[in-house]
Amino acid sequence: MQAAAVMEESNVTTIEQQPIALINGQEQVSNEQQPSSPTSVATPTSTTSGGTGNATPAFSYDDLFPALPANNSAPSQSGASSLAIARVTSSQKTQVLHVPCEERKSTESEKFGEGESKRICQQITKETGAQIEIVSGKNQSLTFLIKGKQSELLDARRKILMSFSTQASRQVTIPREHYRVILGKGGQRLRDLERSTSTRINIPNQNDESEFITIAGTKEGIEKAEQEIRQLSAEQYKKSSDRTTVPKIYHPFIVGPYSENLNKLQEETGAKINVPPQQVQKDEIIISGEKDAVAAAKAKVEAIYKDMEKKCSTVSVEVAKAQHRYVIGSKGCNIAEILQQTGVSVEMPPNDSTSETITLRGPQVALGNALTRVYQKANSVKSVEINAPHWIHKYVIGRKGANMKQLEEECPYVNVNCLEDKIKLEGDPENVDKAVLYLTDIIRNYEDNFTFEVMTVNPSYYKHIIGKAGANVNRLKDELKVNINIEEREGQNNIRIEGPKEGVRQAQLELQEKIDKLENEKSKDVIIDRRLHRSIIGAKGEKIREVKDRYRQVTITIPTPQENTDIVKLRGPKEDVDKCHKDLLKLVKEIQESSHIIEVPIFKQFHKFVIGKGGANIKKIRDETQTKIDLPAEGDTNEVIVITGKKENVLEAKERIQKIQNELSDIVTEEVQISPKYYNSIIGTGGKLISSIMEECGGVSIKFPNSDSKSDKVTIRGPKDDVEKAKGQLLELANERQLASFTAEVRAKQQHHKFLIGKNGASIRKIRDATGARIIFPSNEDTDKEVITIIGKEESVKKAREQLEAIIKECDEVTEGEVAVDPKHHKHFVAKRGFILHRISEECGGVMISFPRAGTNSDKVTIKGAKDCIEAARQRIEEIVADLEAQTTIEVVIPQRQHRTIMGARGFKVQQVTSEFDVQIKFPDRDATDPVEGLTNGGSSDVNGGGDSQDGSQEAEAVEPVRQCDVIRITGRIEKCEAAKQALLDLIPIEEELTVPFDLHRTIIGPRGANVRQFMSKHDVHVELPPSELKSDTIKVSGTPAHVAEAREALEKMIEEYEADRADRELRSFVLQVDVDTEYHSKLIGRHGAVINKLRADHDVNISLPKRDDPNQRIISITGYQAKAEAARDAILEIVGDLQTLHREVIEIDTRIHSHIIGHRGRTIRKIIEDYKVDIKFPTSDEAQTNPNAVTIIGKEEDVENAKEYLLSMAEDYERDYLENLPPSPQPQTVGAFLTGSGSGSGAGGASENGFVIKDAPWEKKQQAKNLTAPNTQSQEDFPHFAAGGAPVATTPITSVWGPKN
Repeated sequence: MQAAAVMEESNVTTIEQQPIALINGQEQVSNEQQPSSPTSVATPTSTTSGGTGNATPAFSYDDLFPALPANNSAPSQSGASSLAIARVTSSQKTQVLHVPCEERKSTESEKFGEGESKRICQQITKETGAQIEIVSGKNQSLTFLIKGKQSELLDARRKILMSFSTQASRQVTIPREHYRVILGKGGQRLRDLERSTSTRINIPNQNDESEFITIAGTKEGIEKAEQEIRQLSAEQYKKSSDRTTVPKIYHPFIVGPYSENLNKLQEETGAKINVPPQQVQKDEIIISGEKDAVAAAKAKVEAIYKDMEKKCSTVSVEVAKAQHRYVIGSKGCNIAEILQQTGVSVEMPPNDSTSETITLRGPQVALGNALTRVYQKANSVKSVEINAPHWIHKYVIGRKGANMKQLEEECPYVNVNCLEDKIKLEGDPENVDKAVLYLTDIIRNYEDNFTFEVMTVNPSYYKHIIGKAGANVNRLKDELKVNINIEEREGQNNIRIEGPKEGVRQAQLELQEKIDKLENEKSKDVIIDRRLHRSIIGAKGEKIREVKDRYRQVTITIPTPQENTDIVKLRGPKEDVDKCHKDLLKLVKEIQESSHIIEVPIFKQFHKFVIGKGGANIKKIRDETQTKIDLPAEGDTNEVIVITGKKENVLEAKERIQKIQNELSDIVTEEVQISPKYYNSIIGTGGKLISSIMEECGGVSIKFPNSDSKSDKVTIRGPKDDVEKAKGQLLELANERQLASFTAEVRAKQQHHKFLIGKNGASIRKIRDATGARIIFPSNEDTDKEVITIIGKEESVKKAREQLEAIIKECDEVTEGEVAVDPKHHKHFVAKRGFILHRISEECGGVMISFPRAGTNSDKVTIKGAKDCIEAARQRIEEIVADLEAQTTIEVVIPQRQHRTIMGARGFKVQQVTSEFDVQIKFPDRDATDPVEGLTNGGSSDVNGGGDSQDGSQEAEAVEPVRQCDVIRITGRIEKCEAAKQALLDLIPIEEELTVPFDLHRTIIGPRGANVRQFMSKHDVHVELPPSELKSDTIKVSGTPAHVAEAREALEKMIEEYEADRADRELRSFVLQVDVDTEYHSKLIGRHGAVINKLRADHDVNISLPKRDDPNQRIISITGYQAKAEAARDAILEIVGDLQTLHREVIEIDTRIHSHIIGHRGRTIRKIIEDYKVDIKFPTSDEAQTNPNAVTIIGKEEDVENAKEYLLSMAEDYERDYLENLPPSPQPQTVGAFLTGSGSGSGAGGASENGFVIKDAPWEKKQQAKNLTAPNTQSQEDFPHFAAGGAPVATTPITSVWGPKN
């Protein structure tokens, strides 16, 4: 166990120091330490004794699965226990800080106040990151709520106390040599002390002569800080440090192997011993700690030194510099090992020194053994370099590292590192020699038969050389067996060809020919309006195909509609590109000339005559005029016929179509005289009115003159009867507009407009109803604010004008009136900056209202203005006074905890009640908790209406005593107060339990609670759903009674919809199973699922094919409505029936040729399938075990025969040209060969019927059967998982000869 642990540790440290280099896309490892291969664990000495090669080797379970290293250290146990009880807690903390009035800083400064306090808190928040809320008490004390992380809380607390609390200071004296302890590393301890004590501590600088440490802060903080400082100083008095000089050569004996001696000394004495590292050339050893411990440690160190000085002898040996690292080992482990086993220290020369001398120091008797071990370590690894060109390295590695895997099996413990033009091997000398022979053969083979060529190519030619989807390059690779790479680095643009010499030569010739051709090519951009691109392409690409046929060597690239560009690209031989350019421009010109468009309005009833019987007329006009004529669809109300073509041809076609219409019907044109001022009203909003007239009158054309012309003639064109009908309607409409469009204007001062309109428009509505005229007052946008416009019939306008002028005249006559108002009510009118007086003045024609000065006992209020306005203002004032006289105050008892709910967000609900009932509502102070005698919650007859409880909850609360904070006061008229009181009581929330199916709860909640939040917001209720584990159908809805009722109705509607949907789901869940042979499943799926997706879409069903682990692989399930599922089943059976009639034939083709037939990404096999209209299947992994050469062809008998002949011919050619000439490759060493041992056993490879057998395995103890079987790796007992939170185990990394992956 211990040896295994040491080996694992050695492997780990070796891997850590292996630098990784990326060469040719492979991960290579530059290994400078002795390599360790994991195969040493997997391949123990298992060959059977006596050389009997045919016997089955039995491996030891302990060898194959070595035990993990024991680790019983306390830290891991404690770590495990701590992980077991670990909890996730928030890093945010909250702290309340109180600053009494007597400790606050002086507030005499004008700057200091509420605004300044907030500014200081904001600044502290910005500096520390903590959130701070400040509250000022009545006694001038301050309370701070601080939220944030622990470090932020401490910083913020200290800054708050410095800013808001009175600061005291105190000076403390301690020795200067203790200052560094108080400061801590980087001043961290001082900062932590300041945070924890909320003080500021000033320690003098080294140059400062002061010996005092100044502490500033609160009294409590100063005392705490002083205590901490004196405690730290007192601890330093107890500590001591000492130094002793021991020659560097004896330091290894003091430290010991793996620091064992040093750790033991420190544990025994309790002192800390600092020995300089090996590379630091210092003799001084520093010991620190308690005085007694330092003295004891120093004595022991000096004793070891003196003892070794007497016993030590030295011997020097010469070892090659390159071998020194093998003597040192990973992190000096070999030197430590020699010291541990022999007691001899190995002194190595520095790395930068050229010296090869290694000195051994220790007891005379042990030097011989140590010297032997040094030589063993130095000669344990052999390093060899093989010359190999850089380009051959990847072939040496092999495809997917095949060669290296074989090398690793045959030559374990060999590390291979590819350098620039060399391959370096390191490892066991015997295995390194074998690896050199193996790699040399590979390198020589490739140097003799393979070569490479580099061609410099213009980067613009790359895409043409590669071809579409790499077609050109892939063809060369397949035919010539070469590798072609494009290299773009360091400003060079090269194509590199590697492979067999003949193949490289042919590929180079073919590529050079392609490059020469490209250099003679020319590219040209032709700018053509993108709207003409479709016309250039023509129907089904006919026009552009004609151009391409004339210039076969020219590539014409027309942009797609998504590219949104006008540039058409031409590329090819220079002469052909120029000619193609001219032809394209000529084609564009012809298209532009033939794209003249004109629209001809023809009445709908004549379209059929334009078309003619069987389309004879329209076809004749199209052919003779060479135009394109488009008529509206049969159901379309549009009457316009569109003609496209050359201008002269289009005009000719137009004349011929109009001639047909004129011959069949008497089309007339008439003009009607209508004043232009009525045009807009006749046309109507958006032309709706005139469009309805045109449609009603057979689709006649009505044209109004342009706004620029001064004509008053409207033109009507169409069949005679329809024109007469439209003419009559237009004249009738014009007369109506003329009678109803008499206009008059009246002027009135702007301040009188509101008086004329009246409260809520009552006055102006009265005039409108009496006269029938429309009265329009100026808007904010009008410049003249005094003009009032009257529109209507002349008689109505005159009446309305007379009434308005009479009222305006009275308003202009200024008089003065008085009204008596009790002085106790004056304050009500002038409160809020005279808001009520301003409102009365606006409503009553801008009258001036003057109340007597404050302090006088007069009740006369003066009103100046028009007589009617004064009277209206007097009535309004008297109404307000009457309301004030009739005002009373009633009380309603509602528990204080429900006040917030009644108020609503920002008092919205209570404001609605106040506005609706014209009352004042006053809520009590929540801190007033004194009881009120004679009142009970919900039980007082004089408060809440005779004690009638609103619901069960009020009955439950009837026994609660009433406090002052429960009483709400309502002031206003008694009837309005009662109504407002009832409205407040209706706002008290109730809770109702509703039964909703548990399956519907998830729908109510919605994604992340979105639906339930929306529901609560919409109905203004709170919904509480039961926990999912209870699966209860009861949910609770709380809110006002009205809102709860609304929510109940909404939930009942959701339940109905849910039940209906569930019933529909049950109908859609009908499952039908179809038994279909598995060989037809792929055909039912189709290419990219096309067939099965079409079946699903056509029949609106879900079709599921069997999964791999299903017991019956033939069953296909169809889910959906029963009728649709049956229709889908019939469609599937019909497809299967068609497939069953196809001919099937199996032919034998060498399995090595299959990939050639399939081709790159299946291109070759797809082309064969398309050309011969057959389906070709290759053996699956299961079928390949019985007959790997079988190829099945399915299709019509004739097509199958043709495909068969082609495939056999193709296989024969490939076998003759390639397989017969393929050199035999060395067979890799398989696992079976490894298991049979080194001997040549008899039988089938010497394999045992029992397979791979392991002795003393856990499962073997349980199984007493004679025939051993492979272990069950899924067994938790035989192969347990590592326990969560257990002690960490150092596992042996599995490395290849290339070293670890990065």
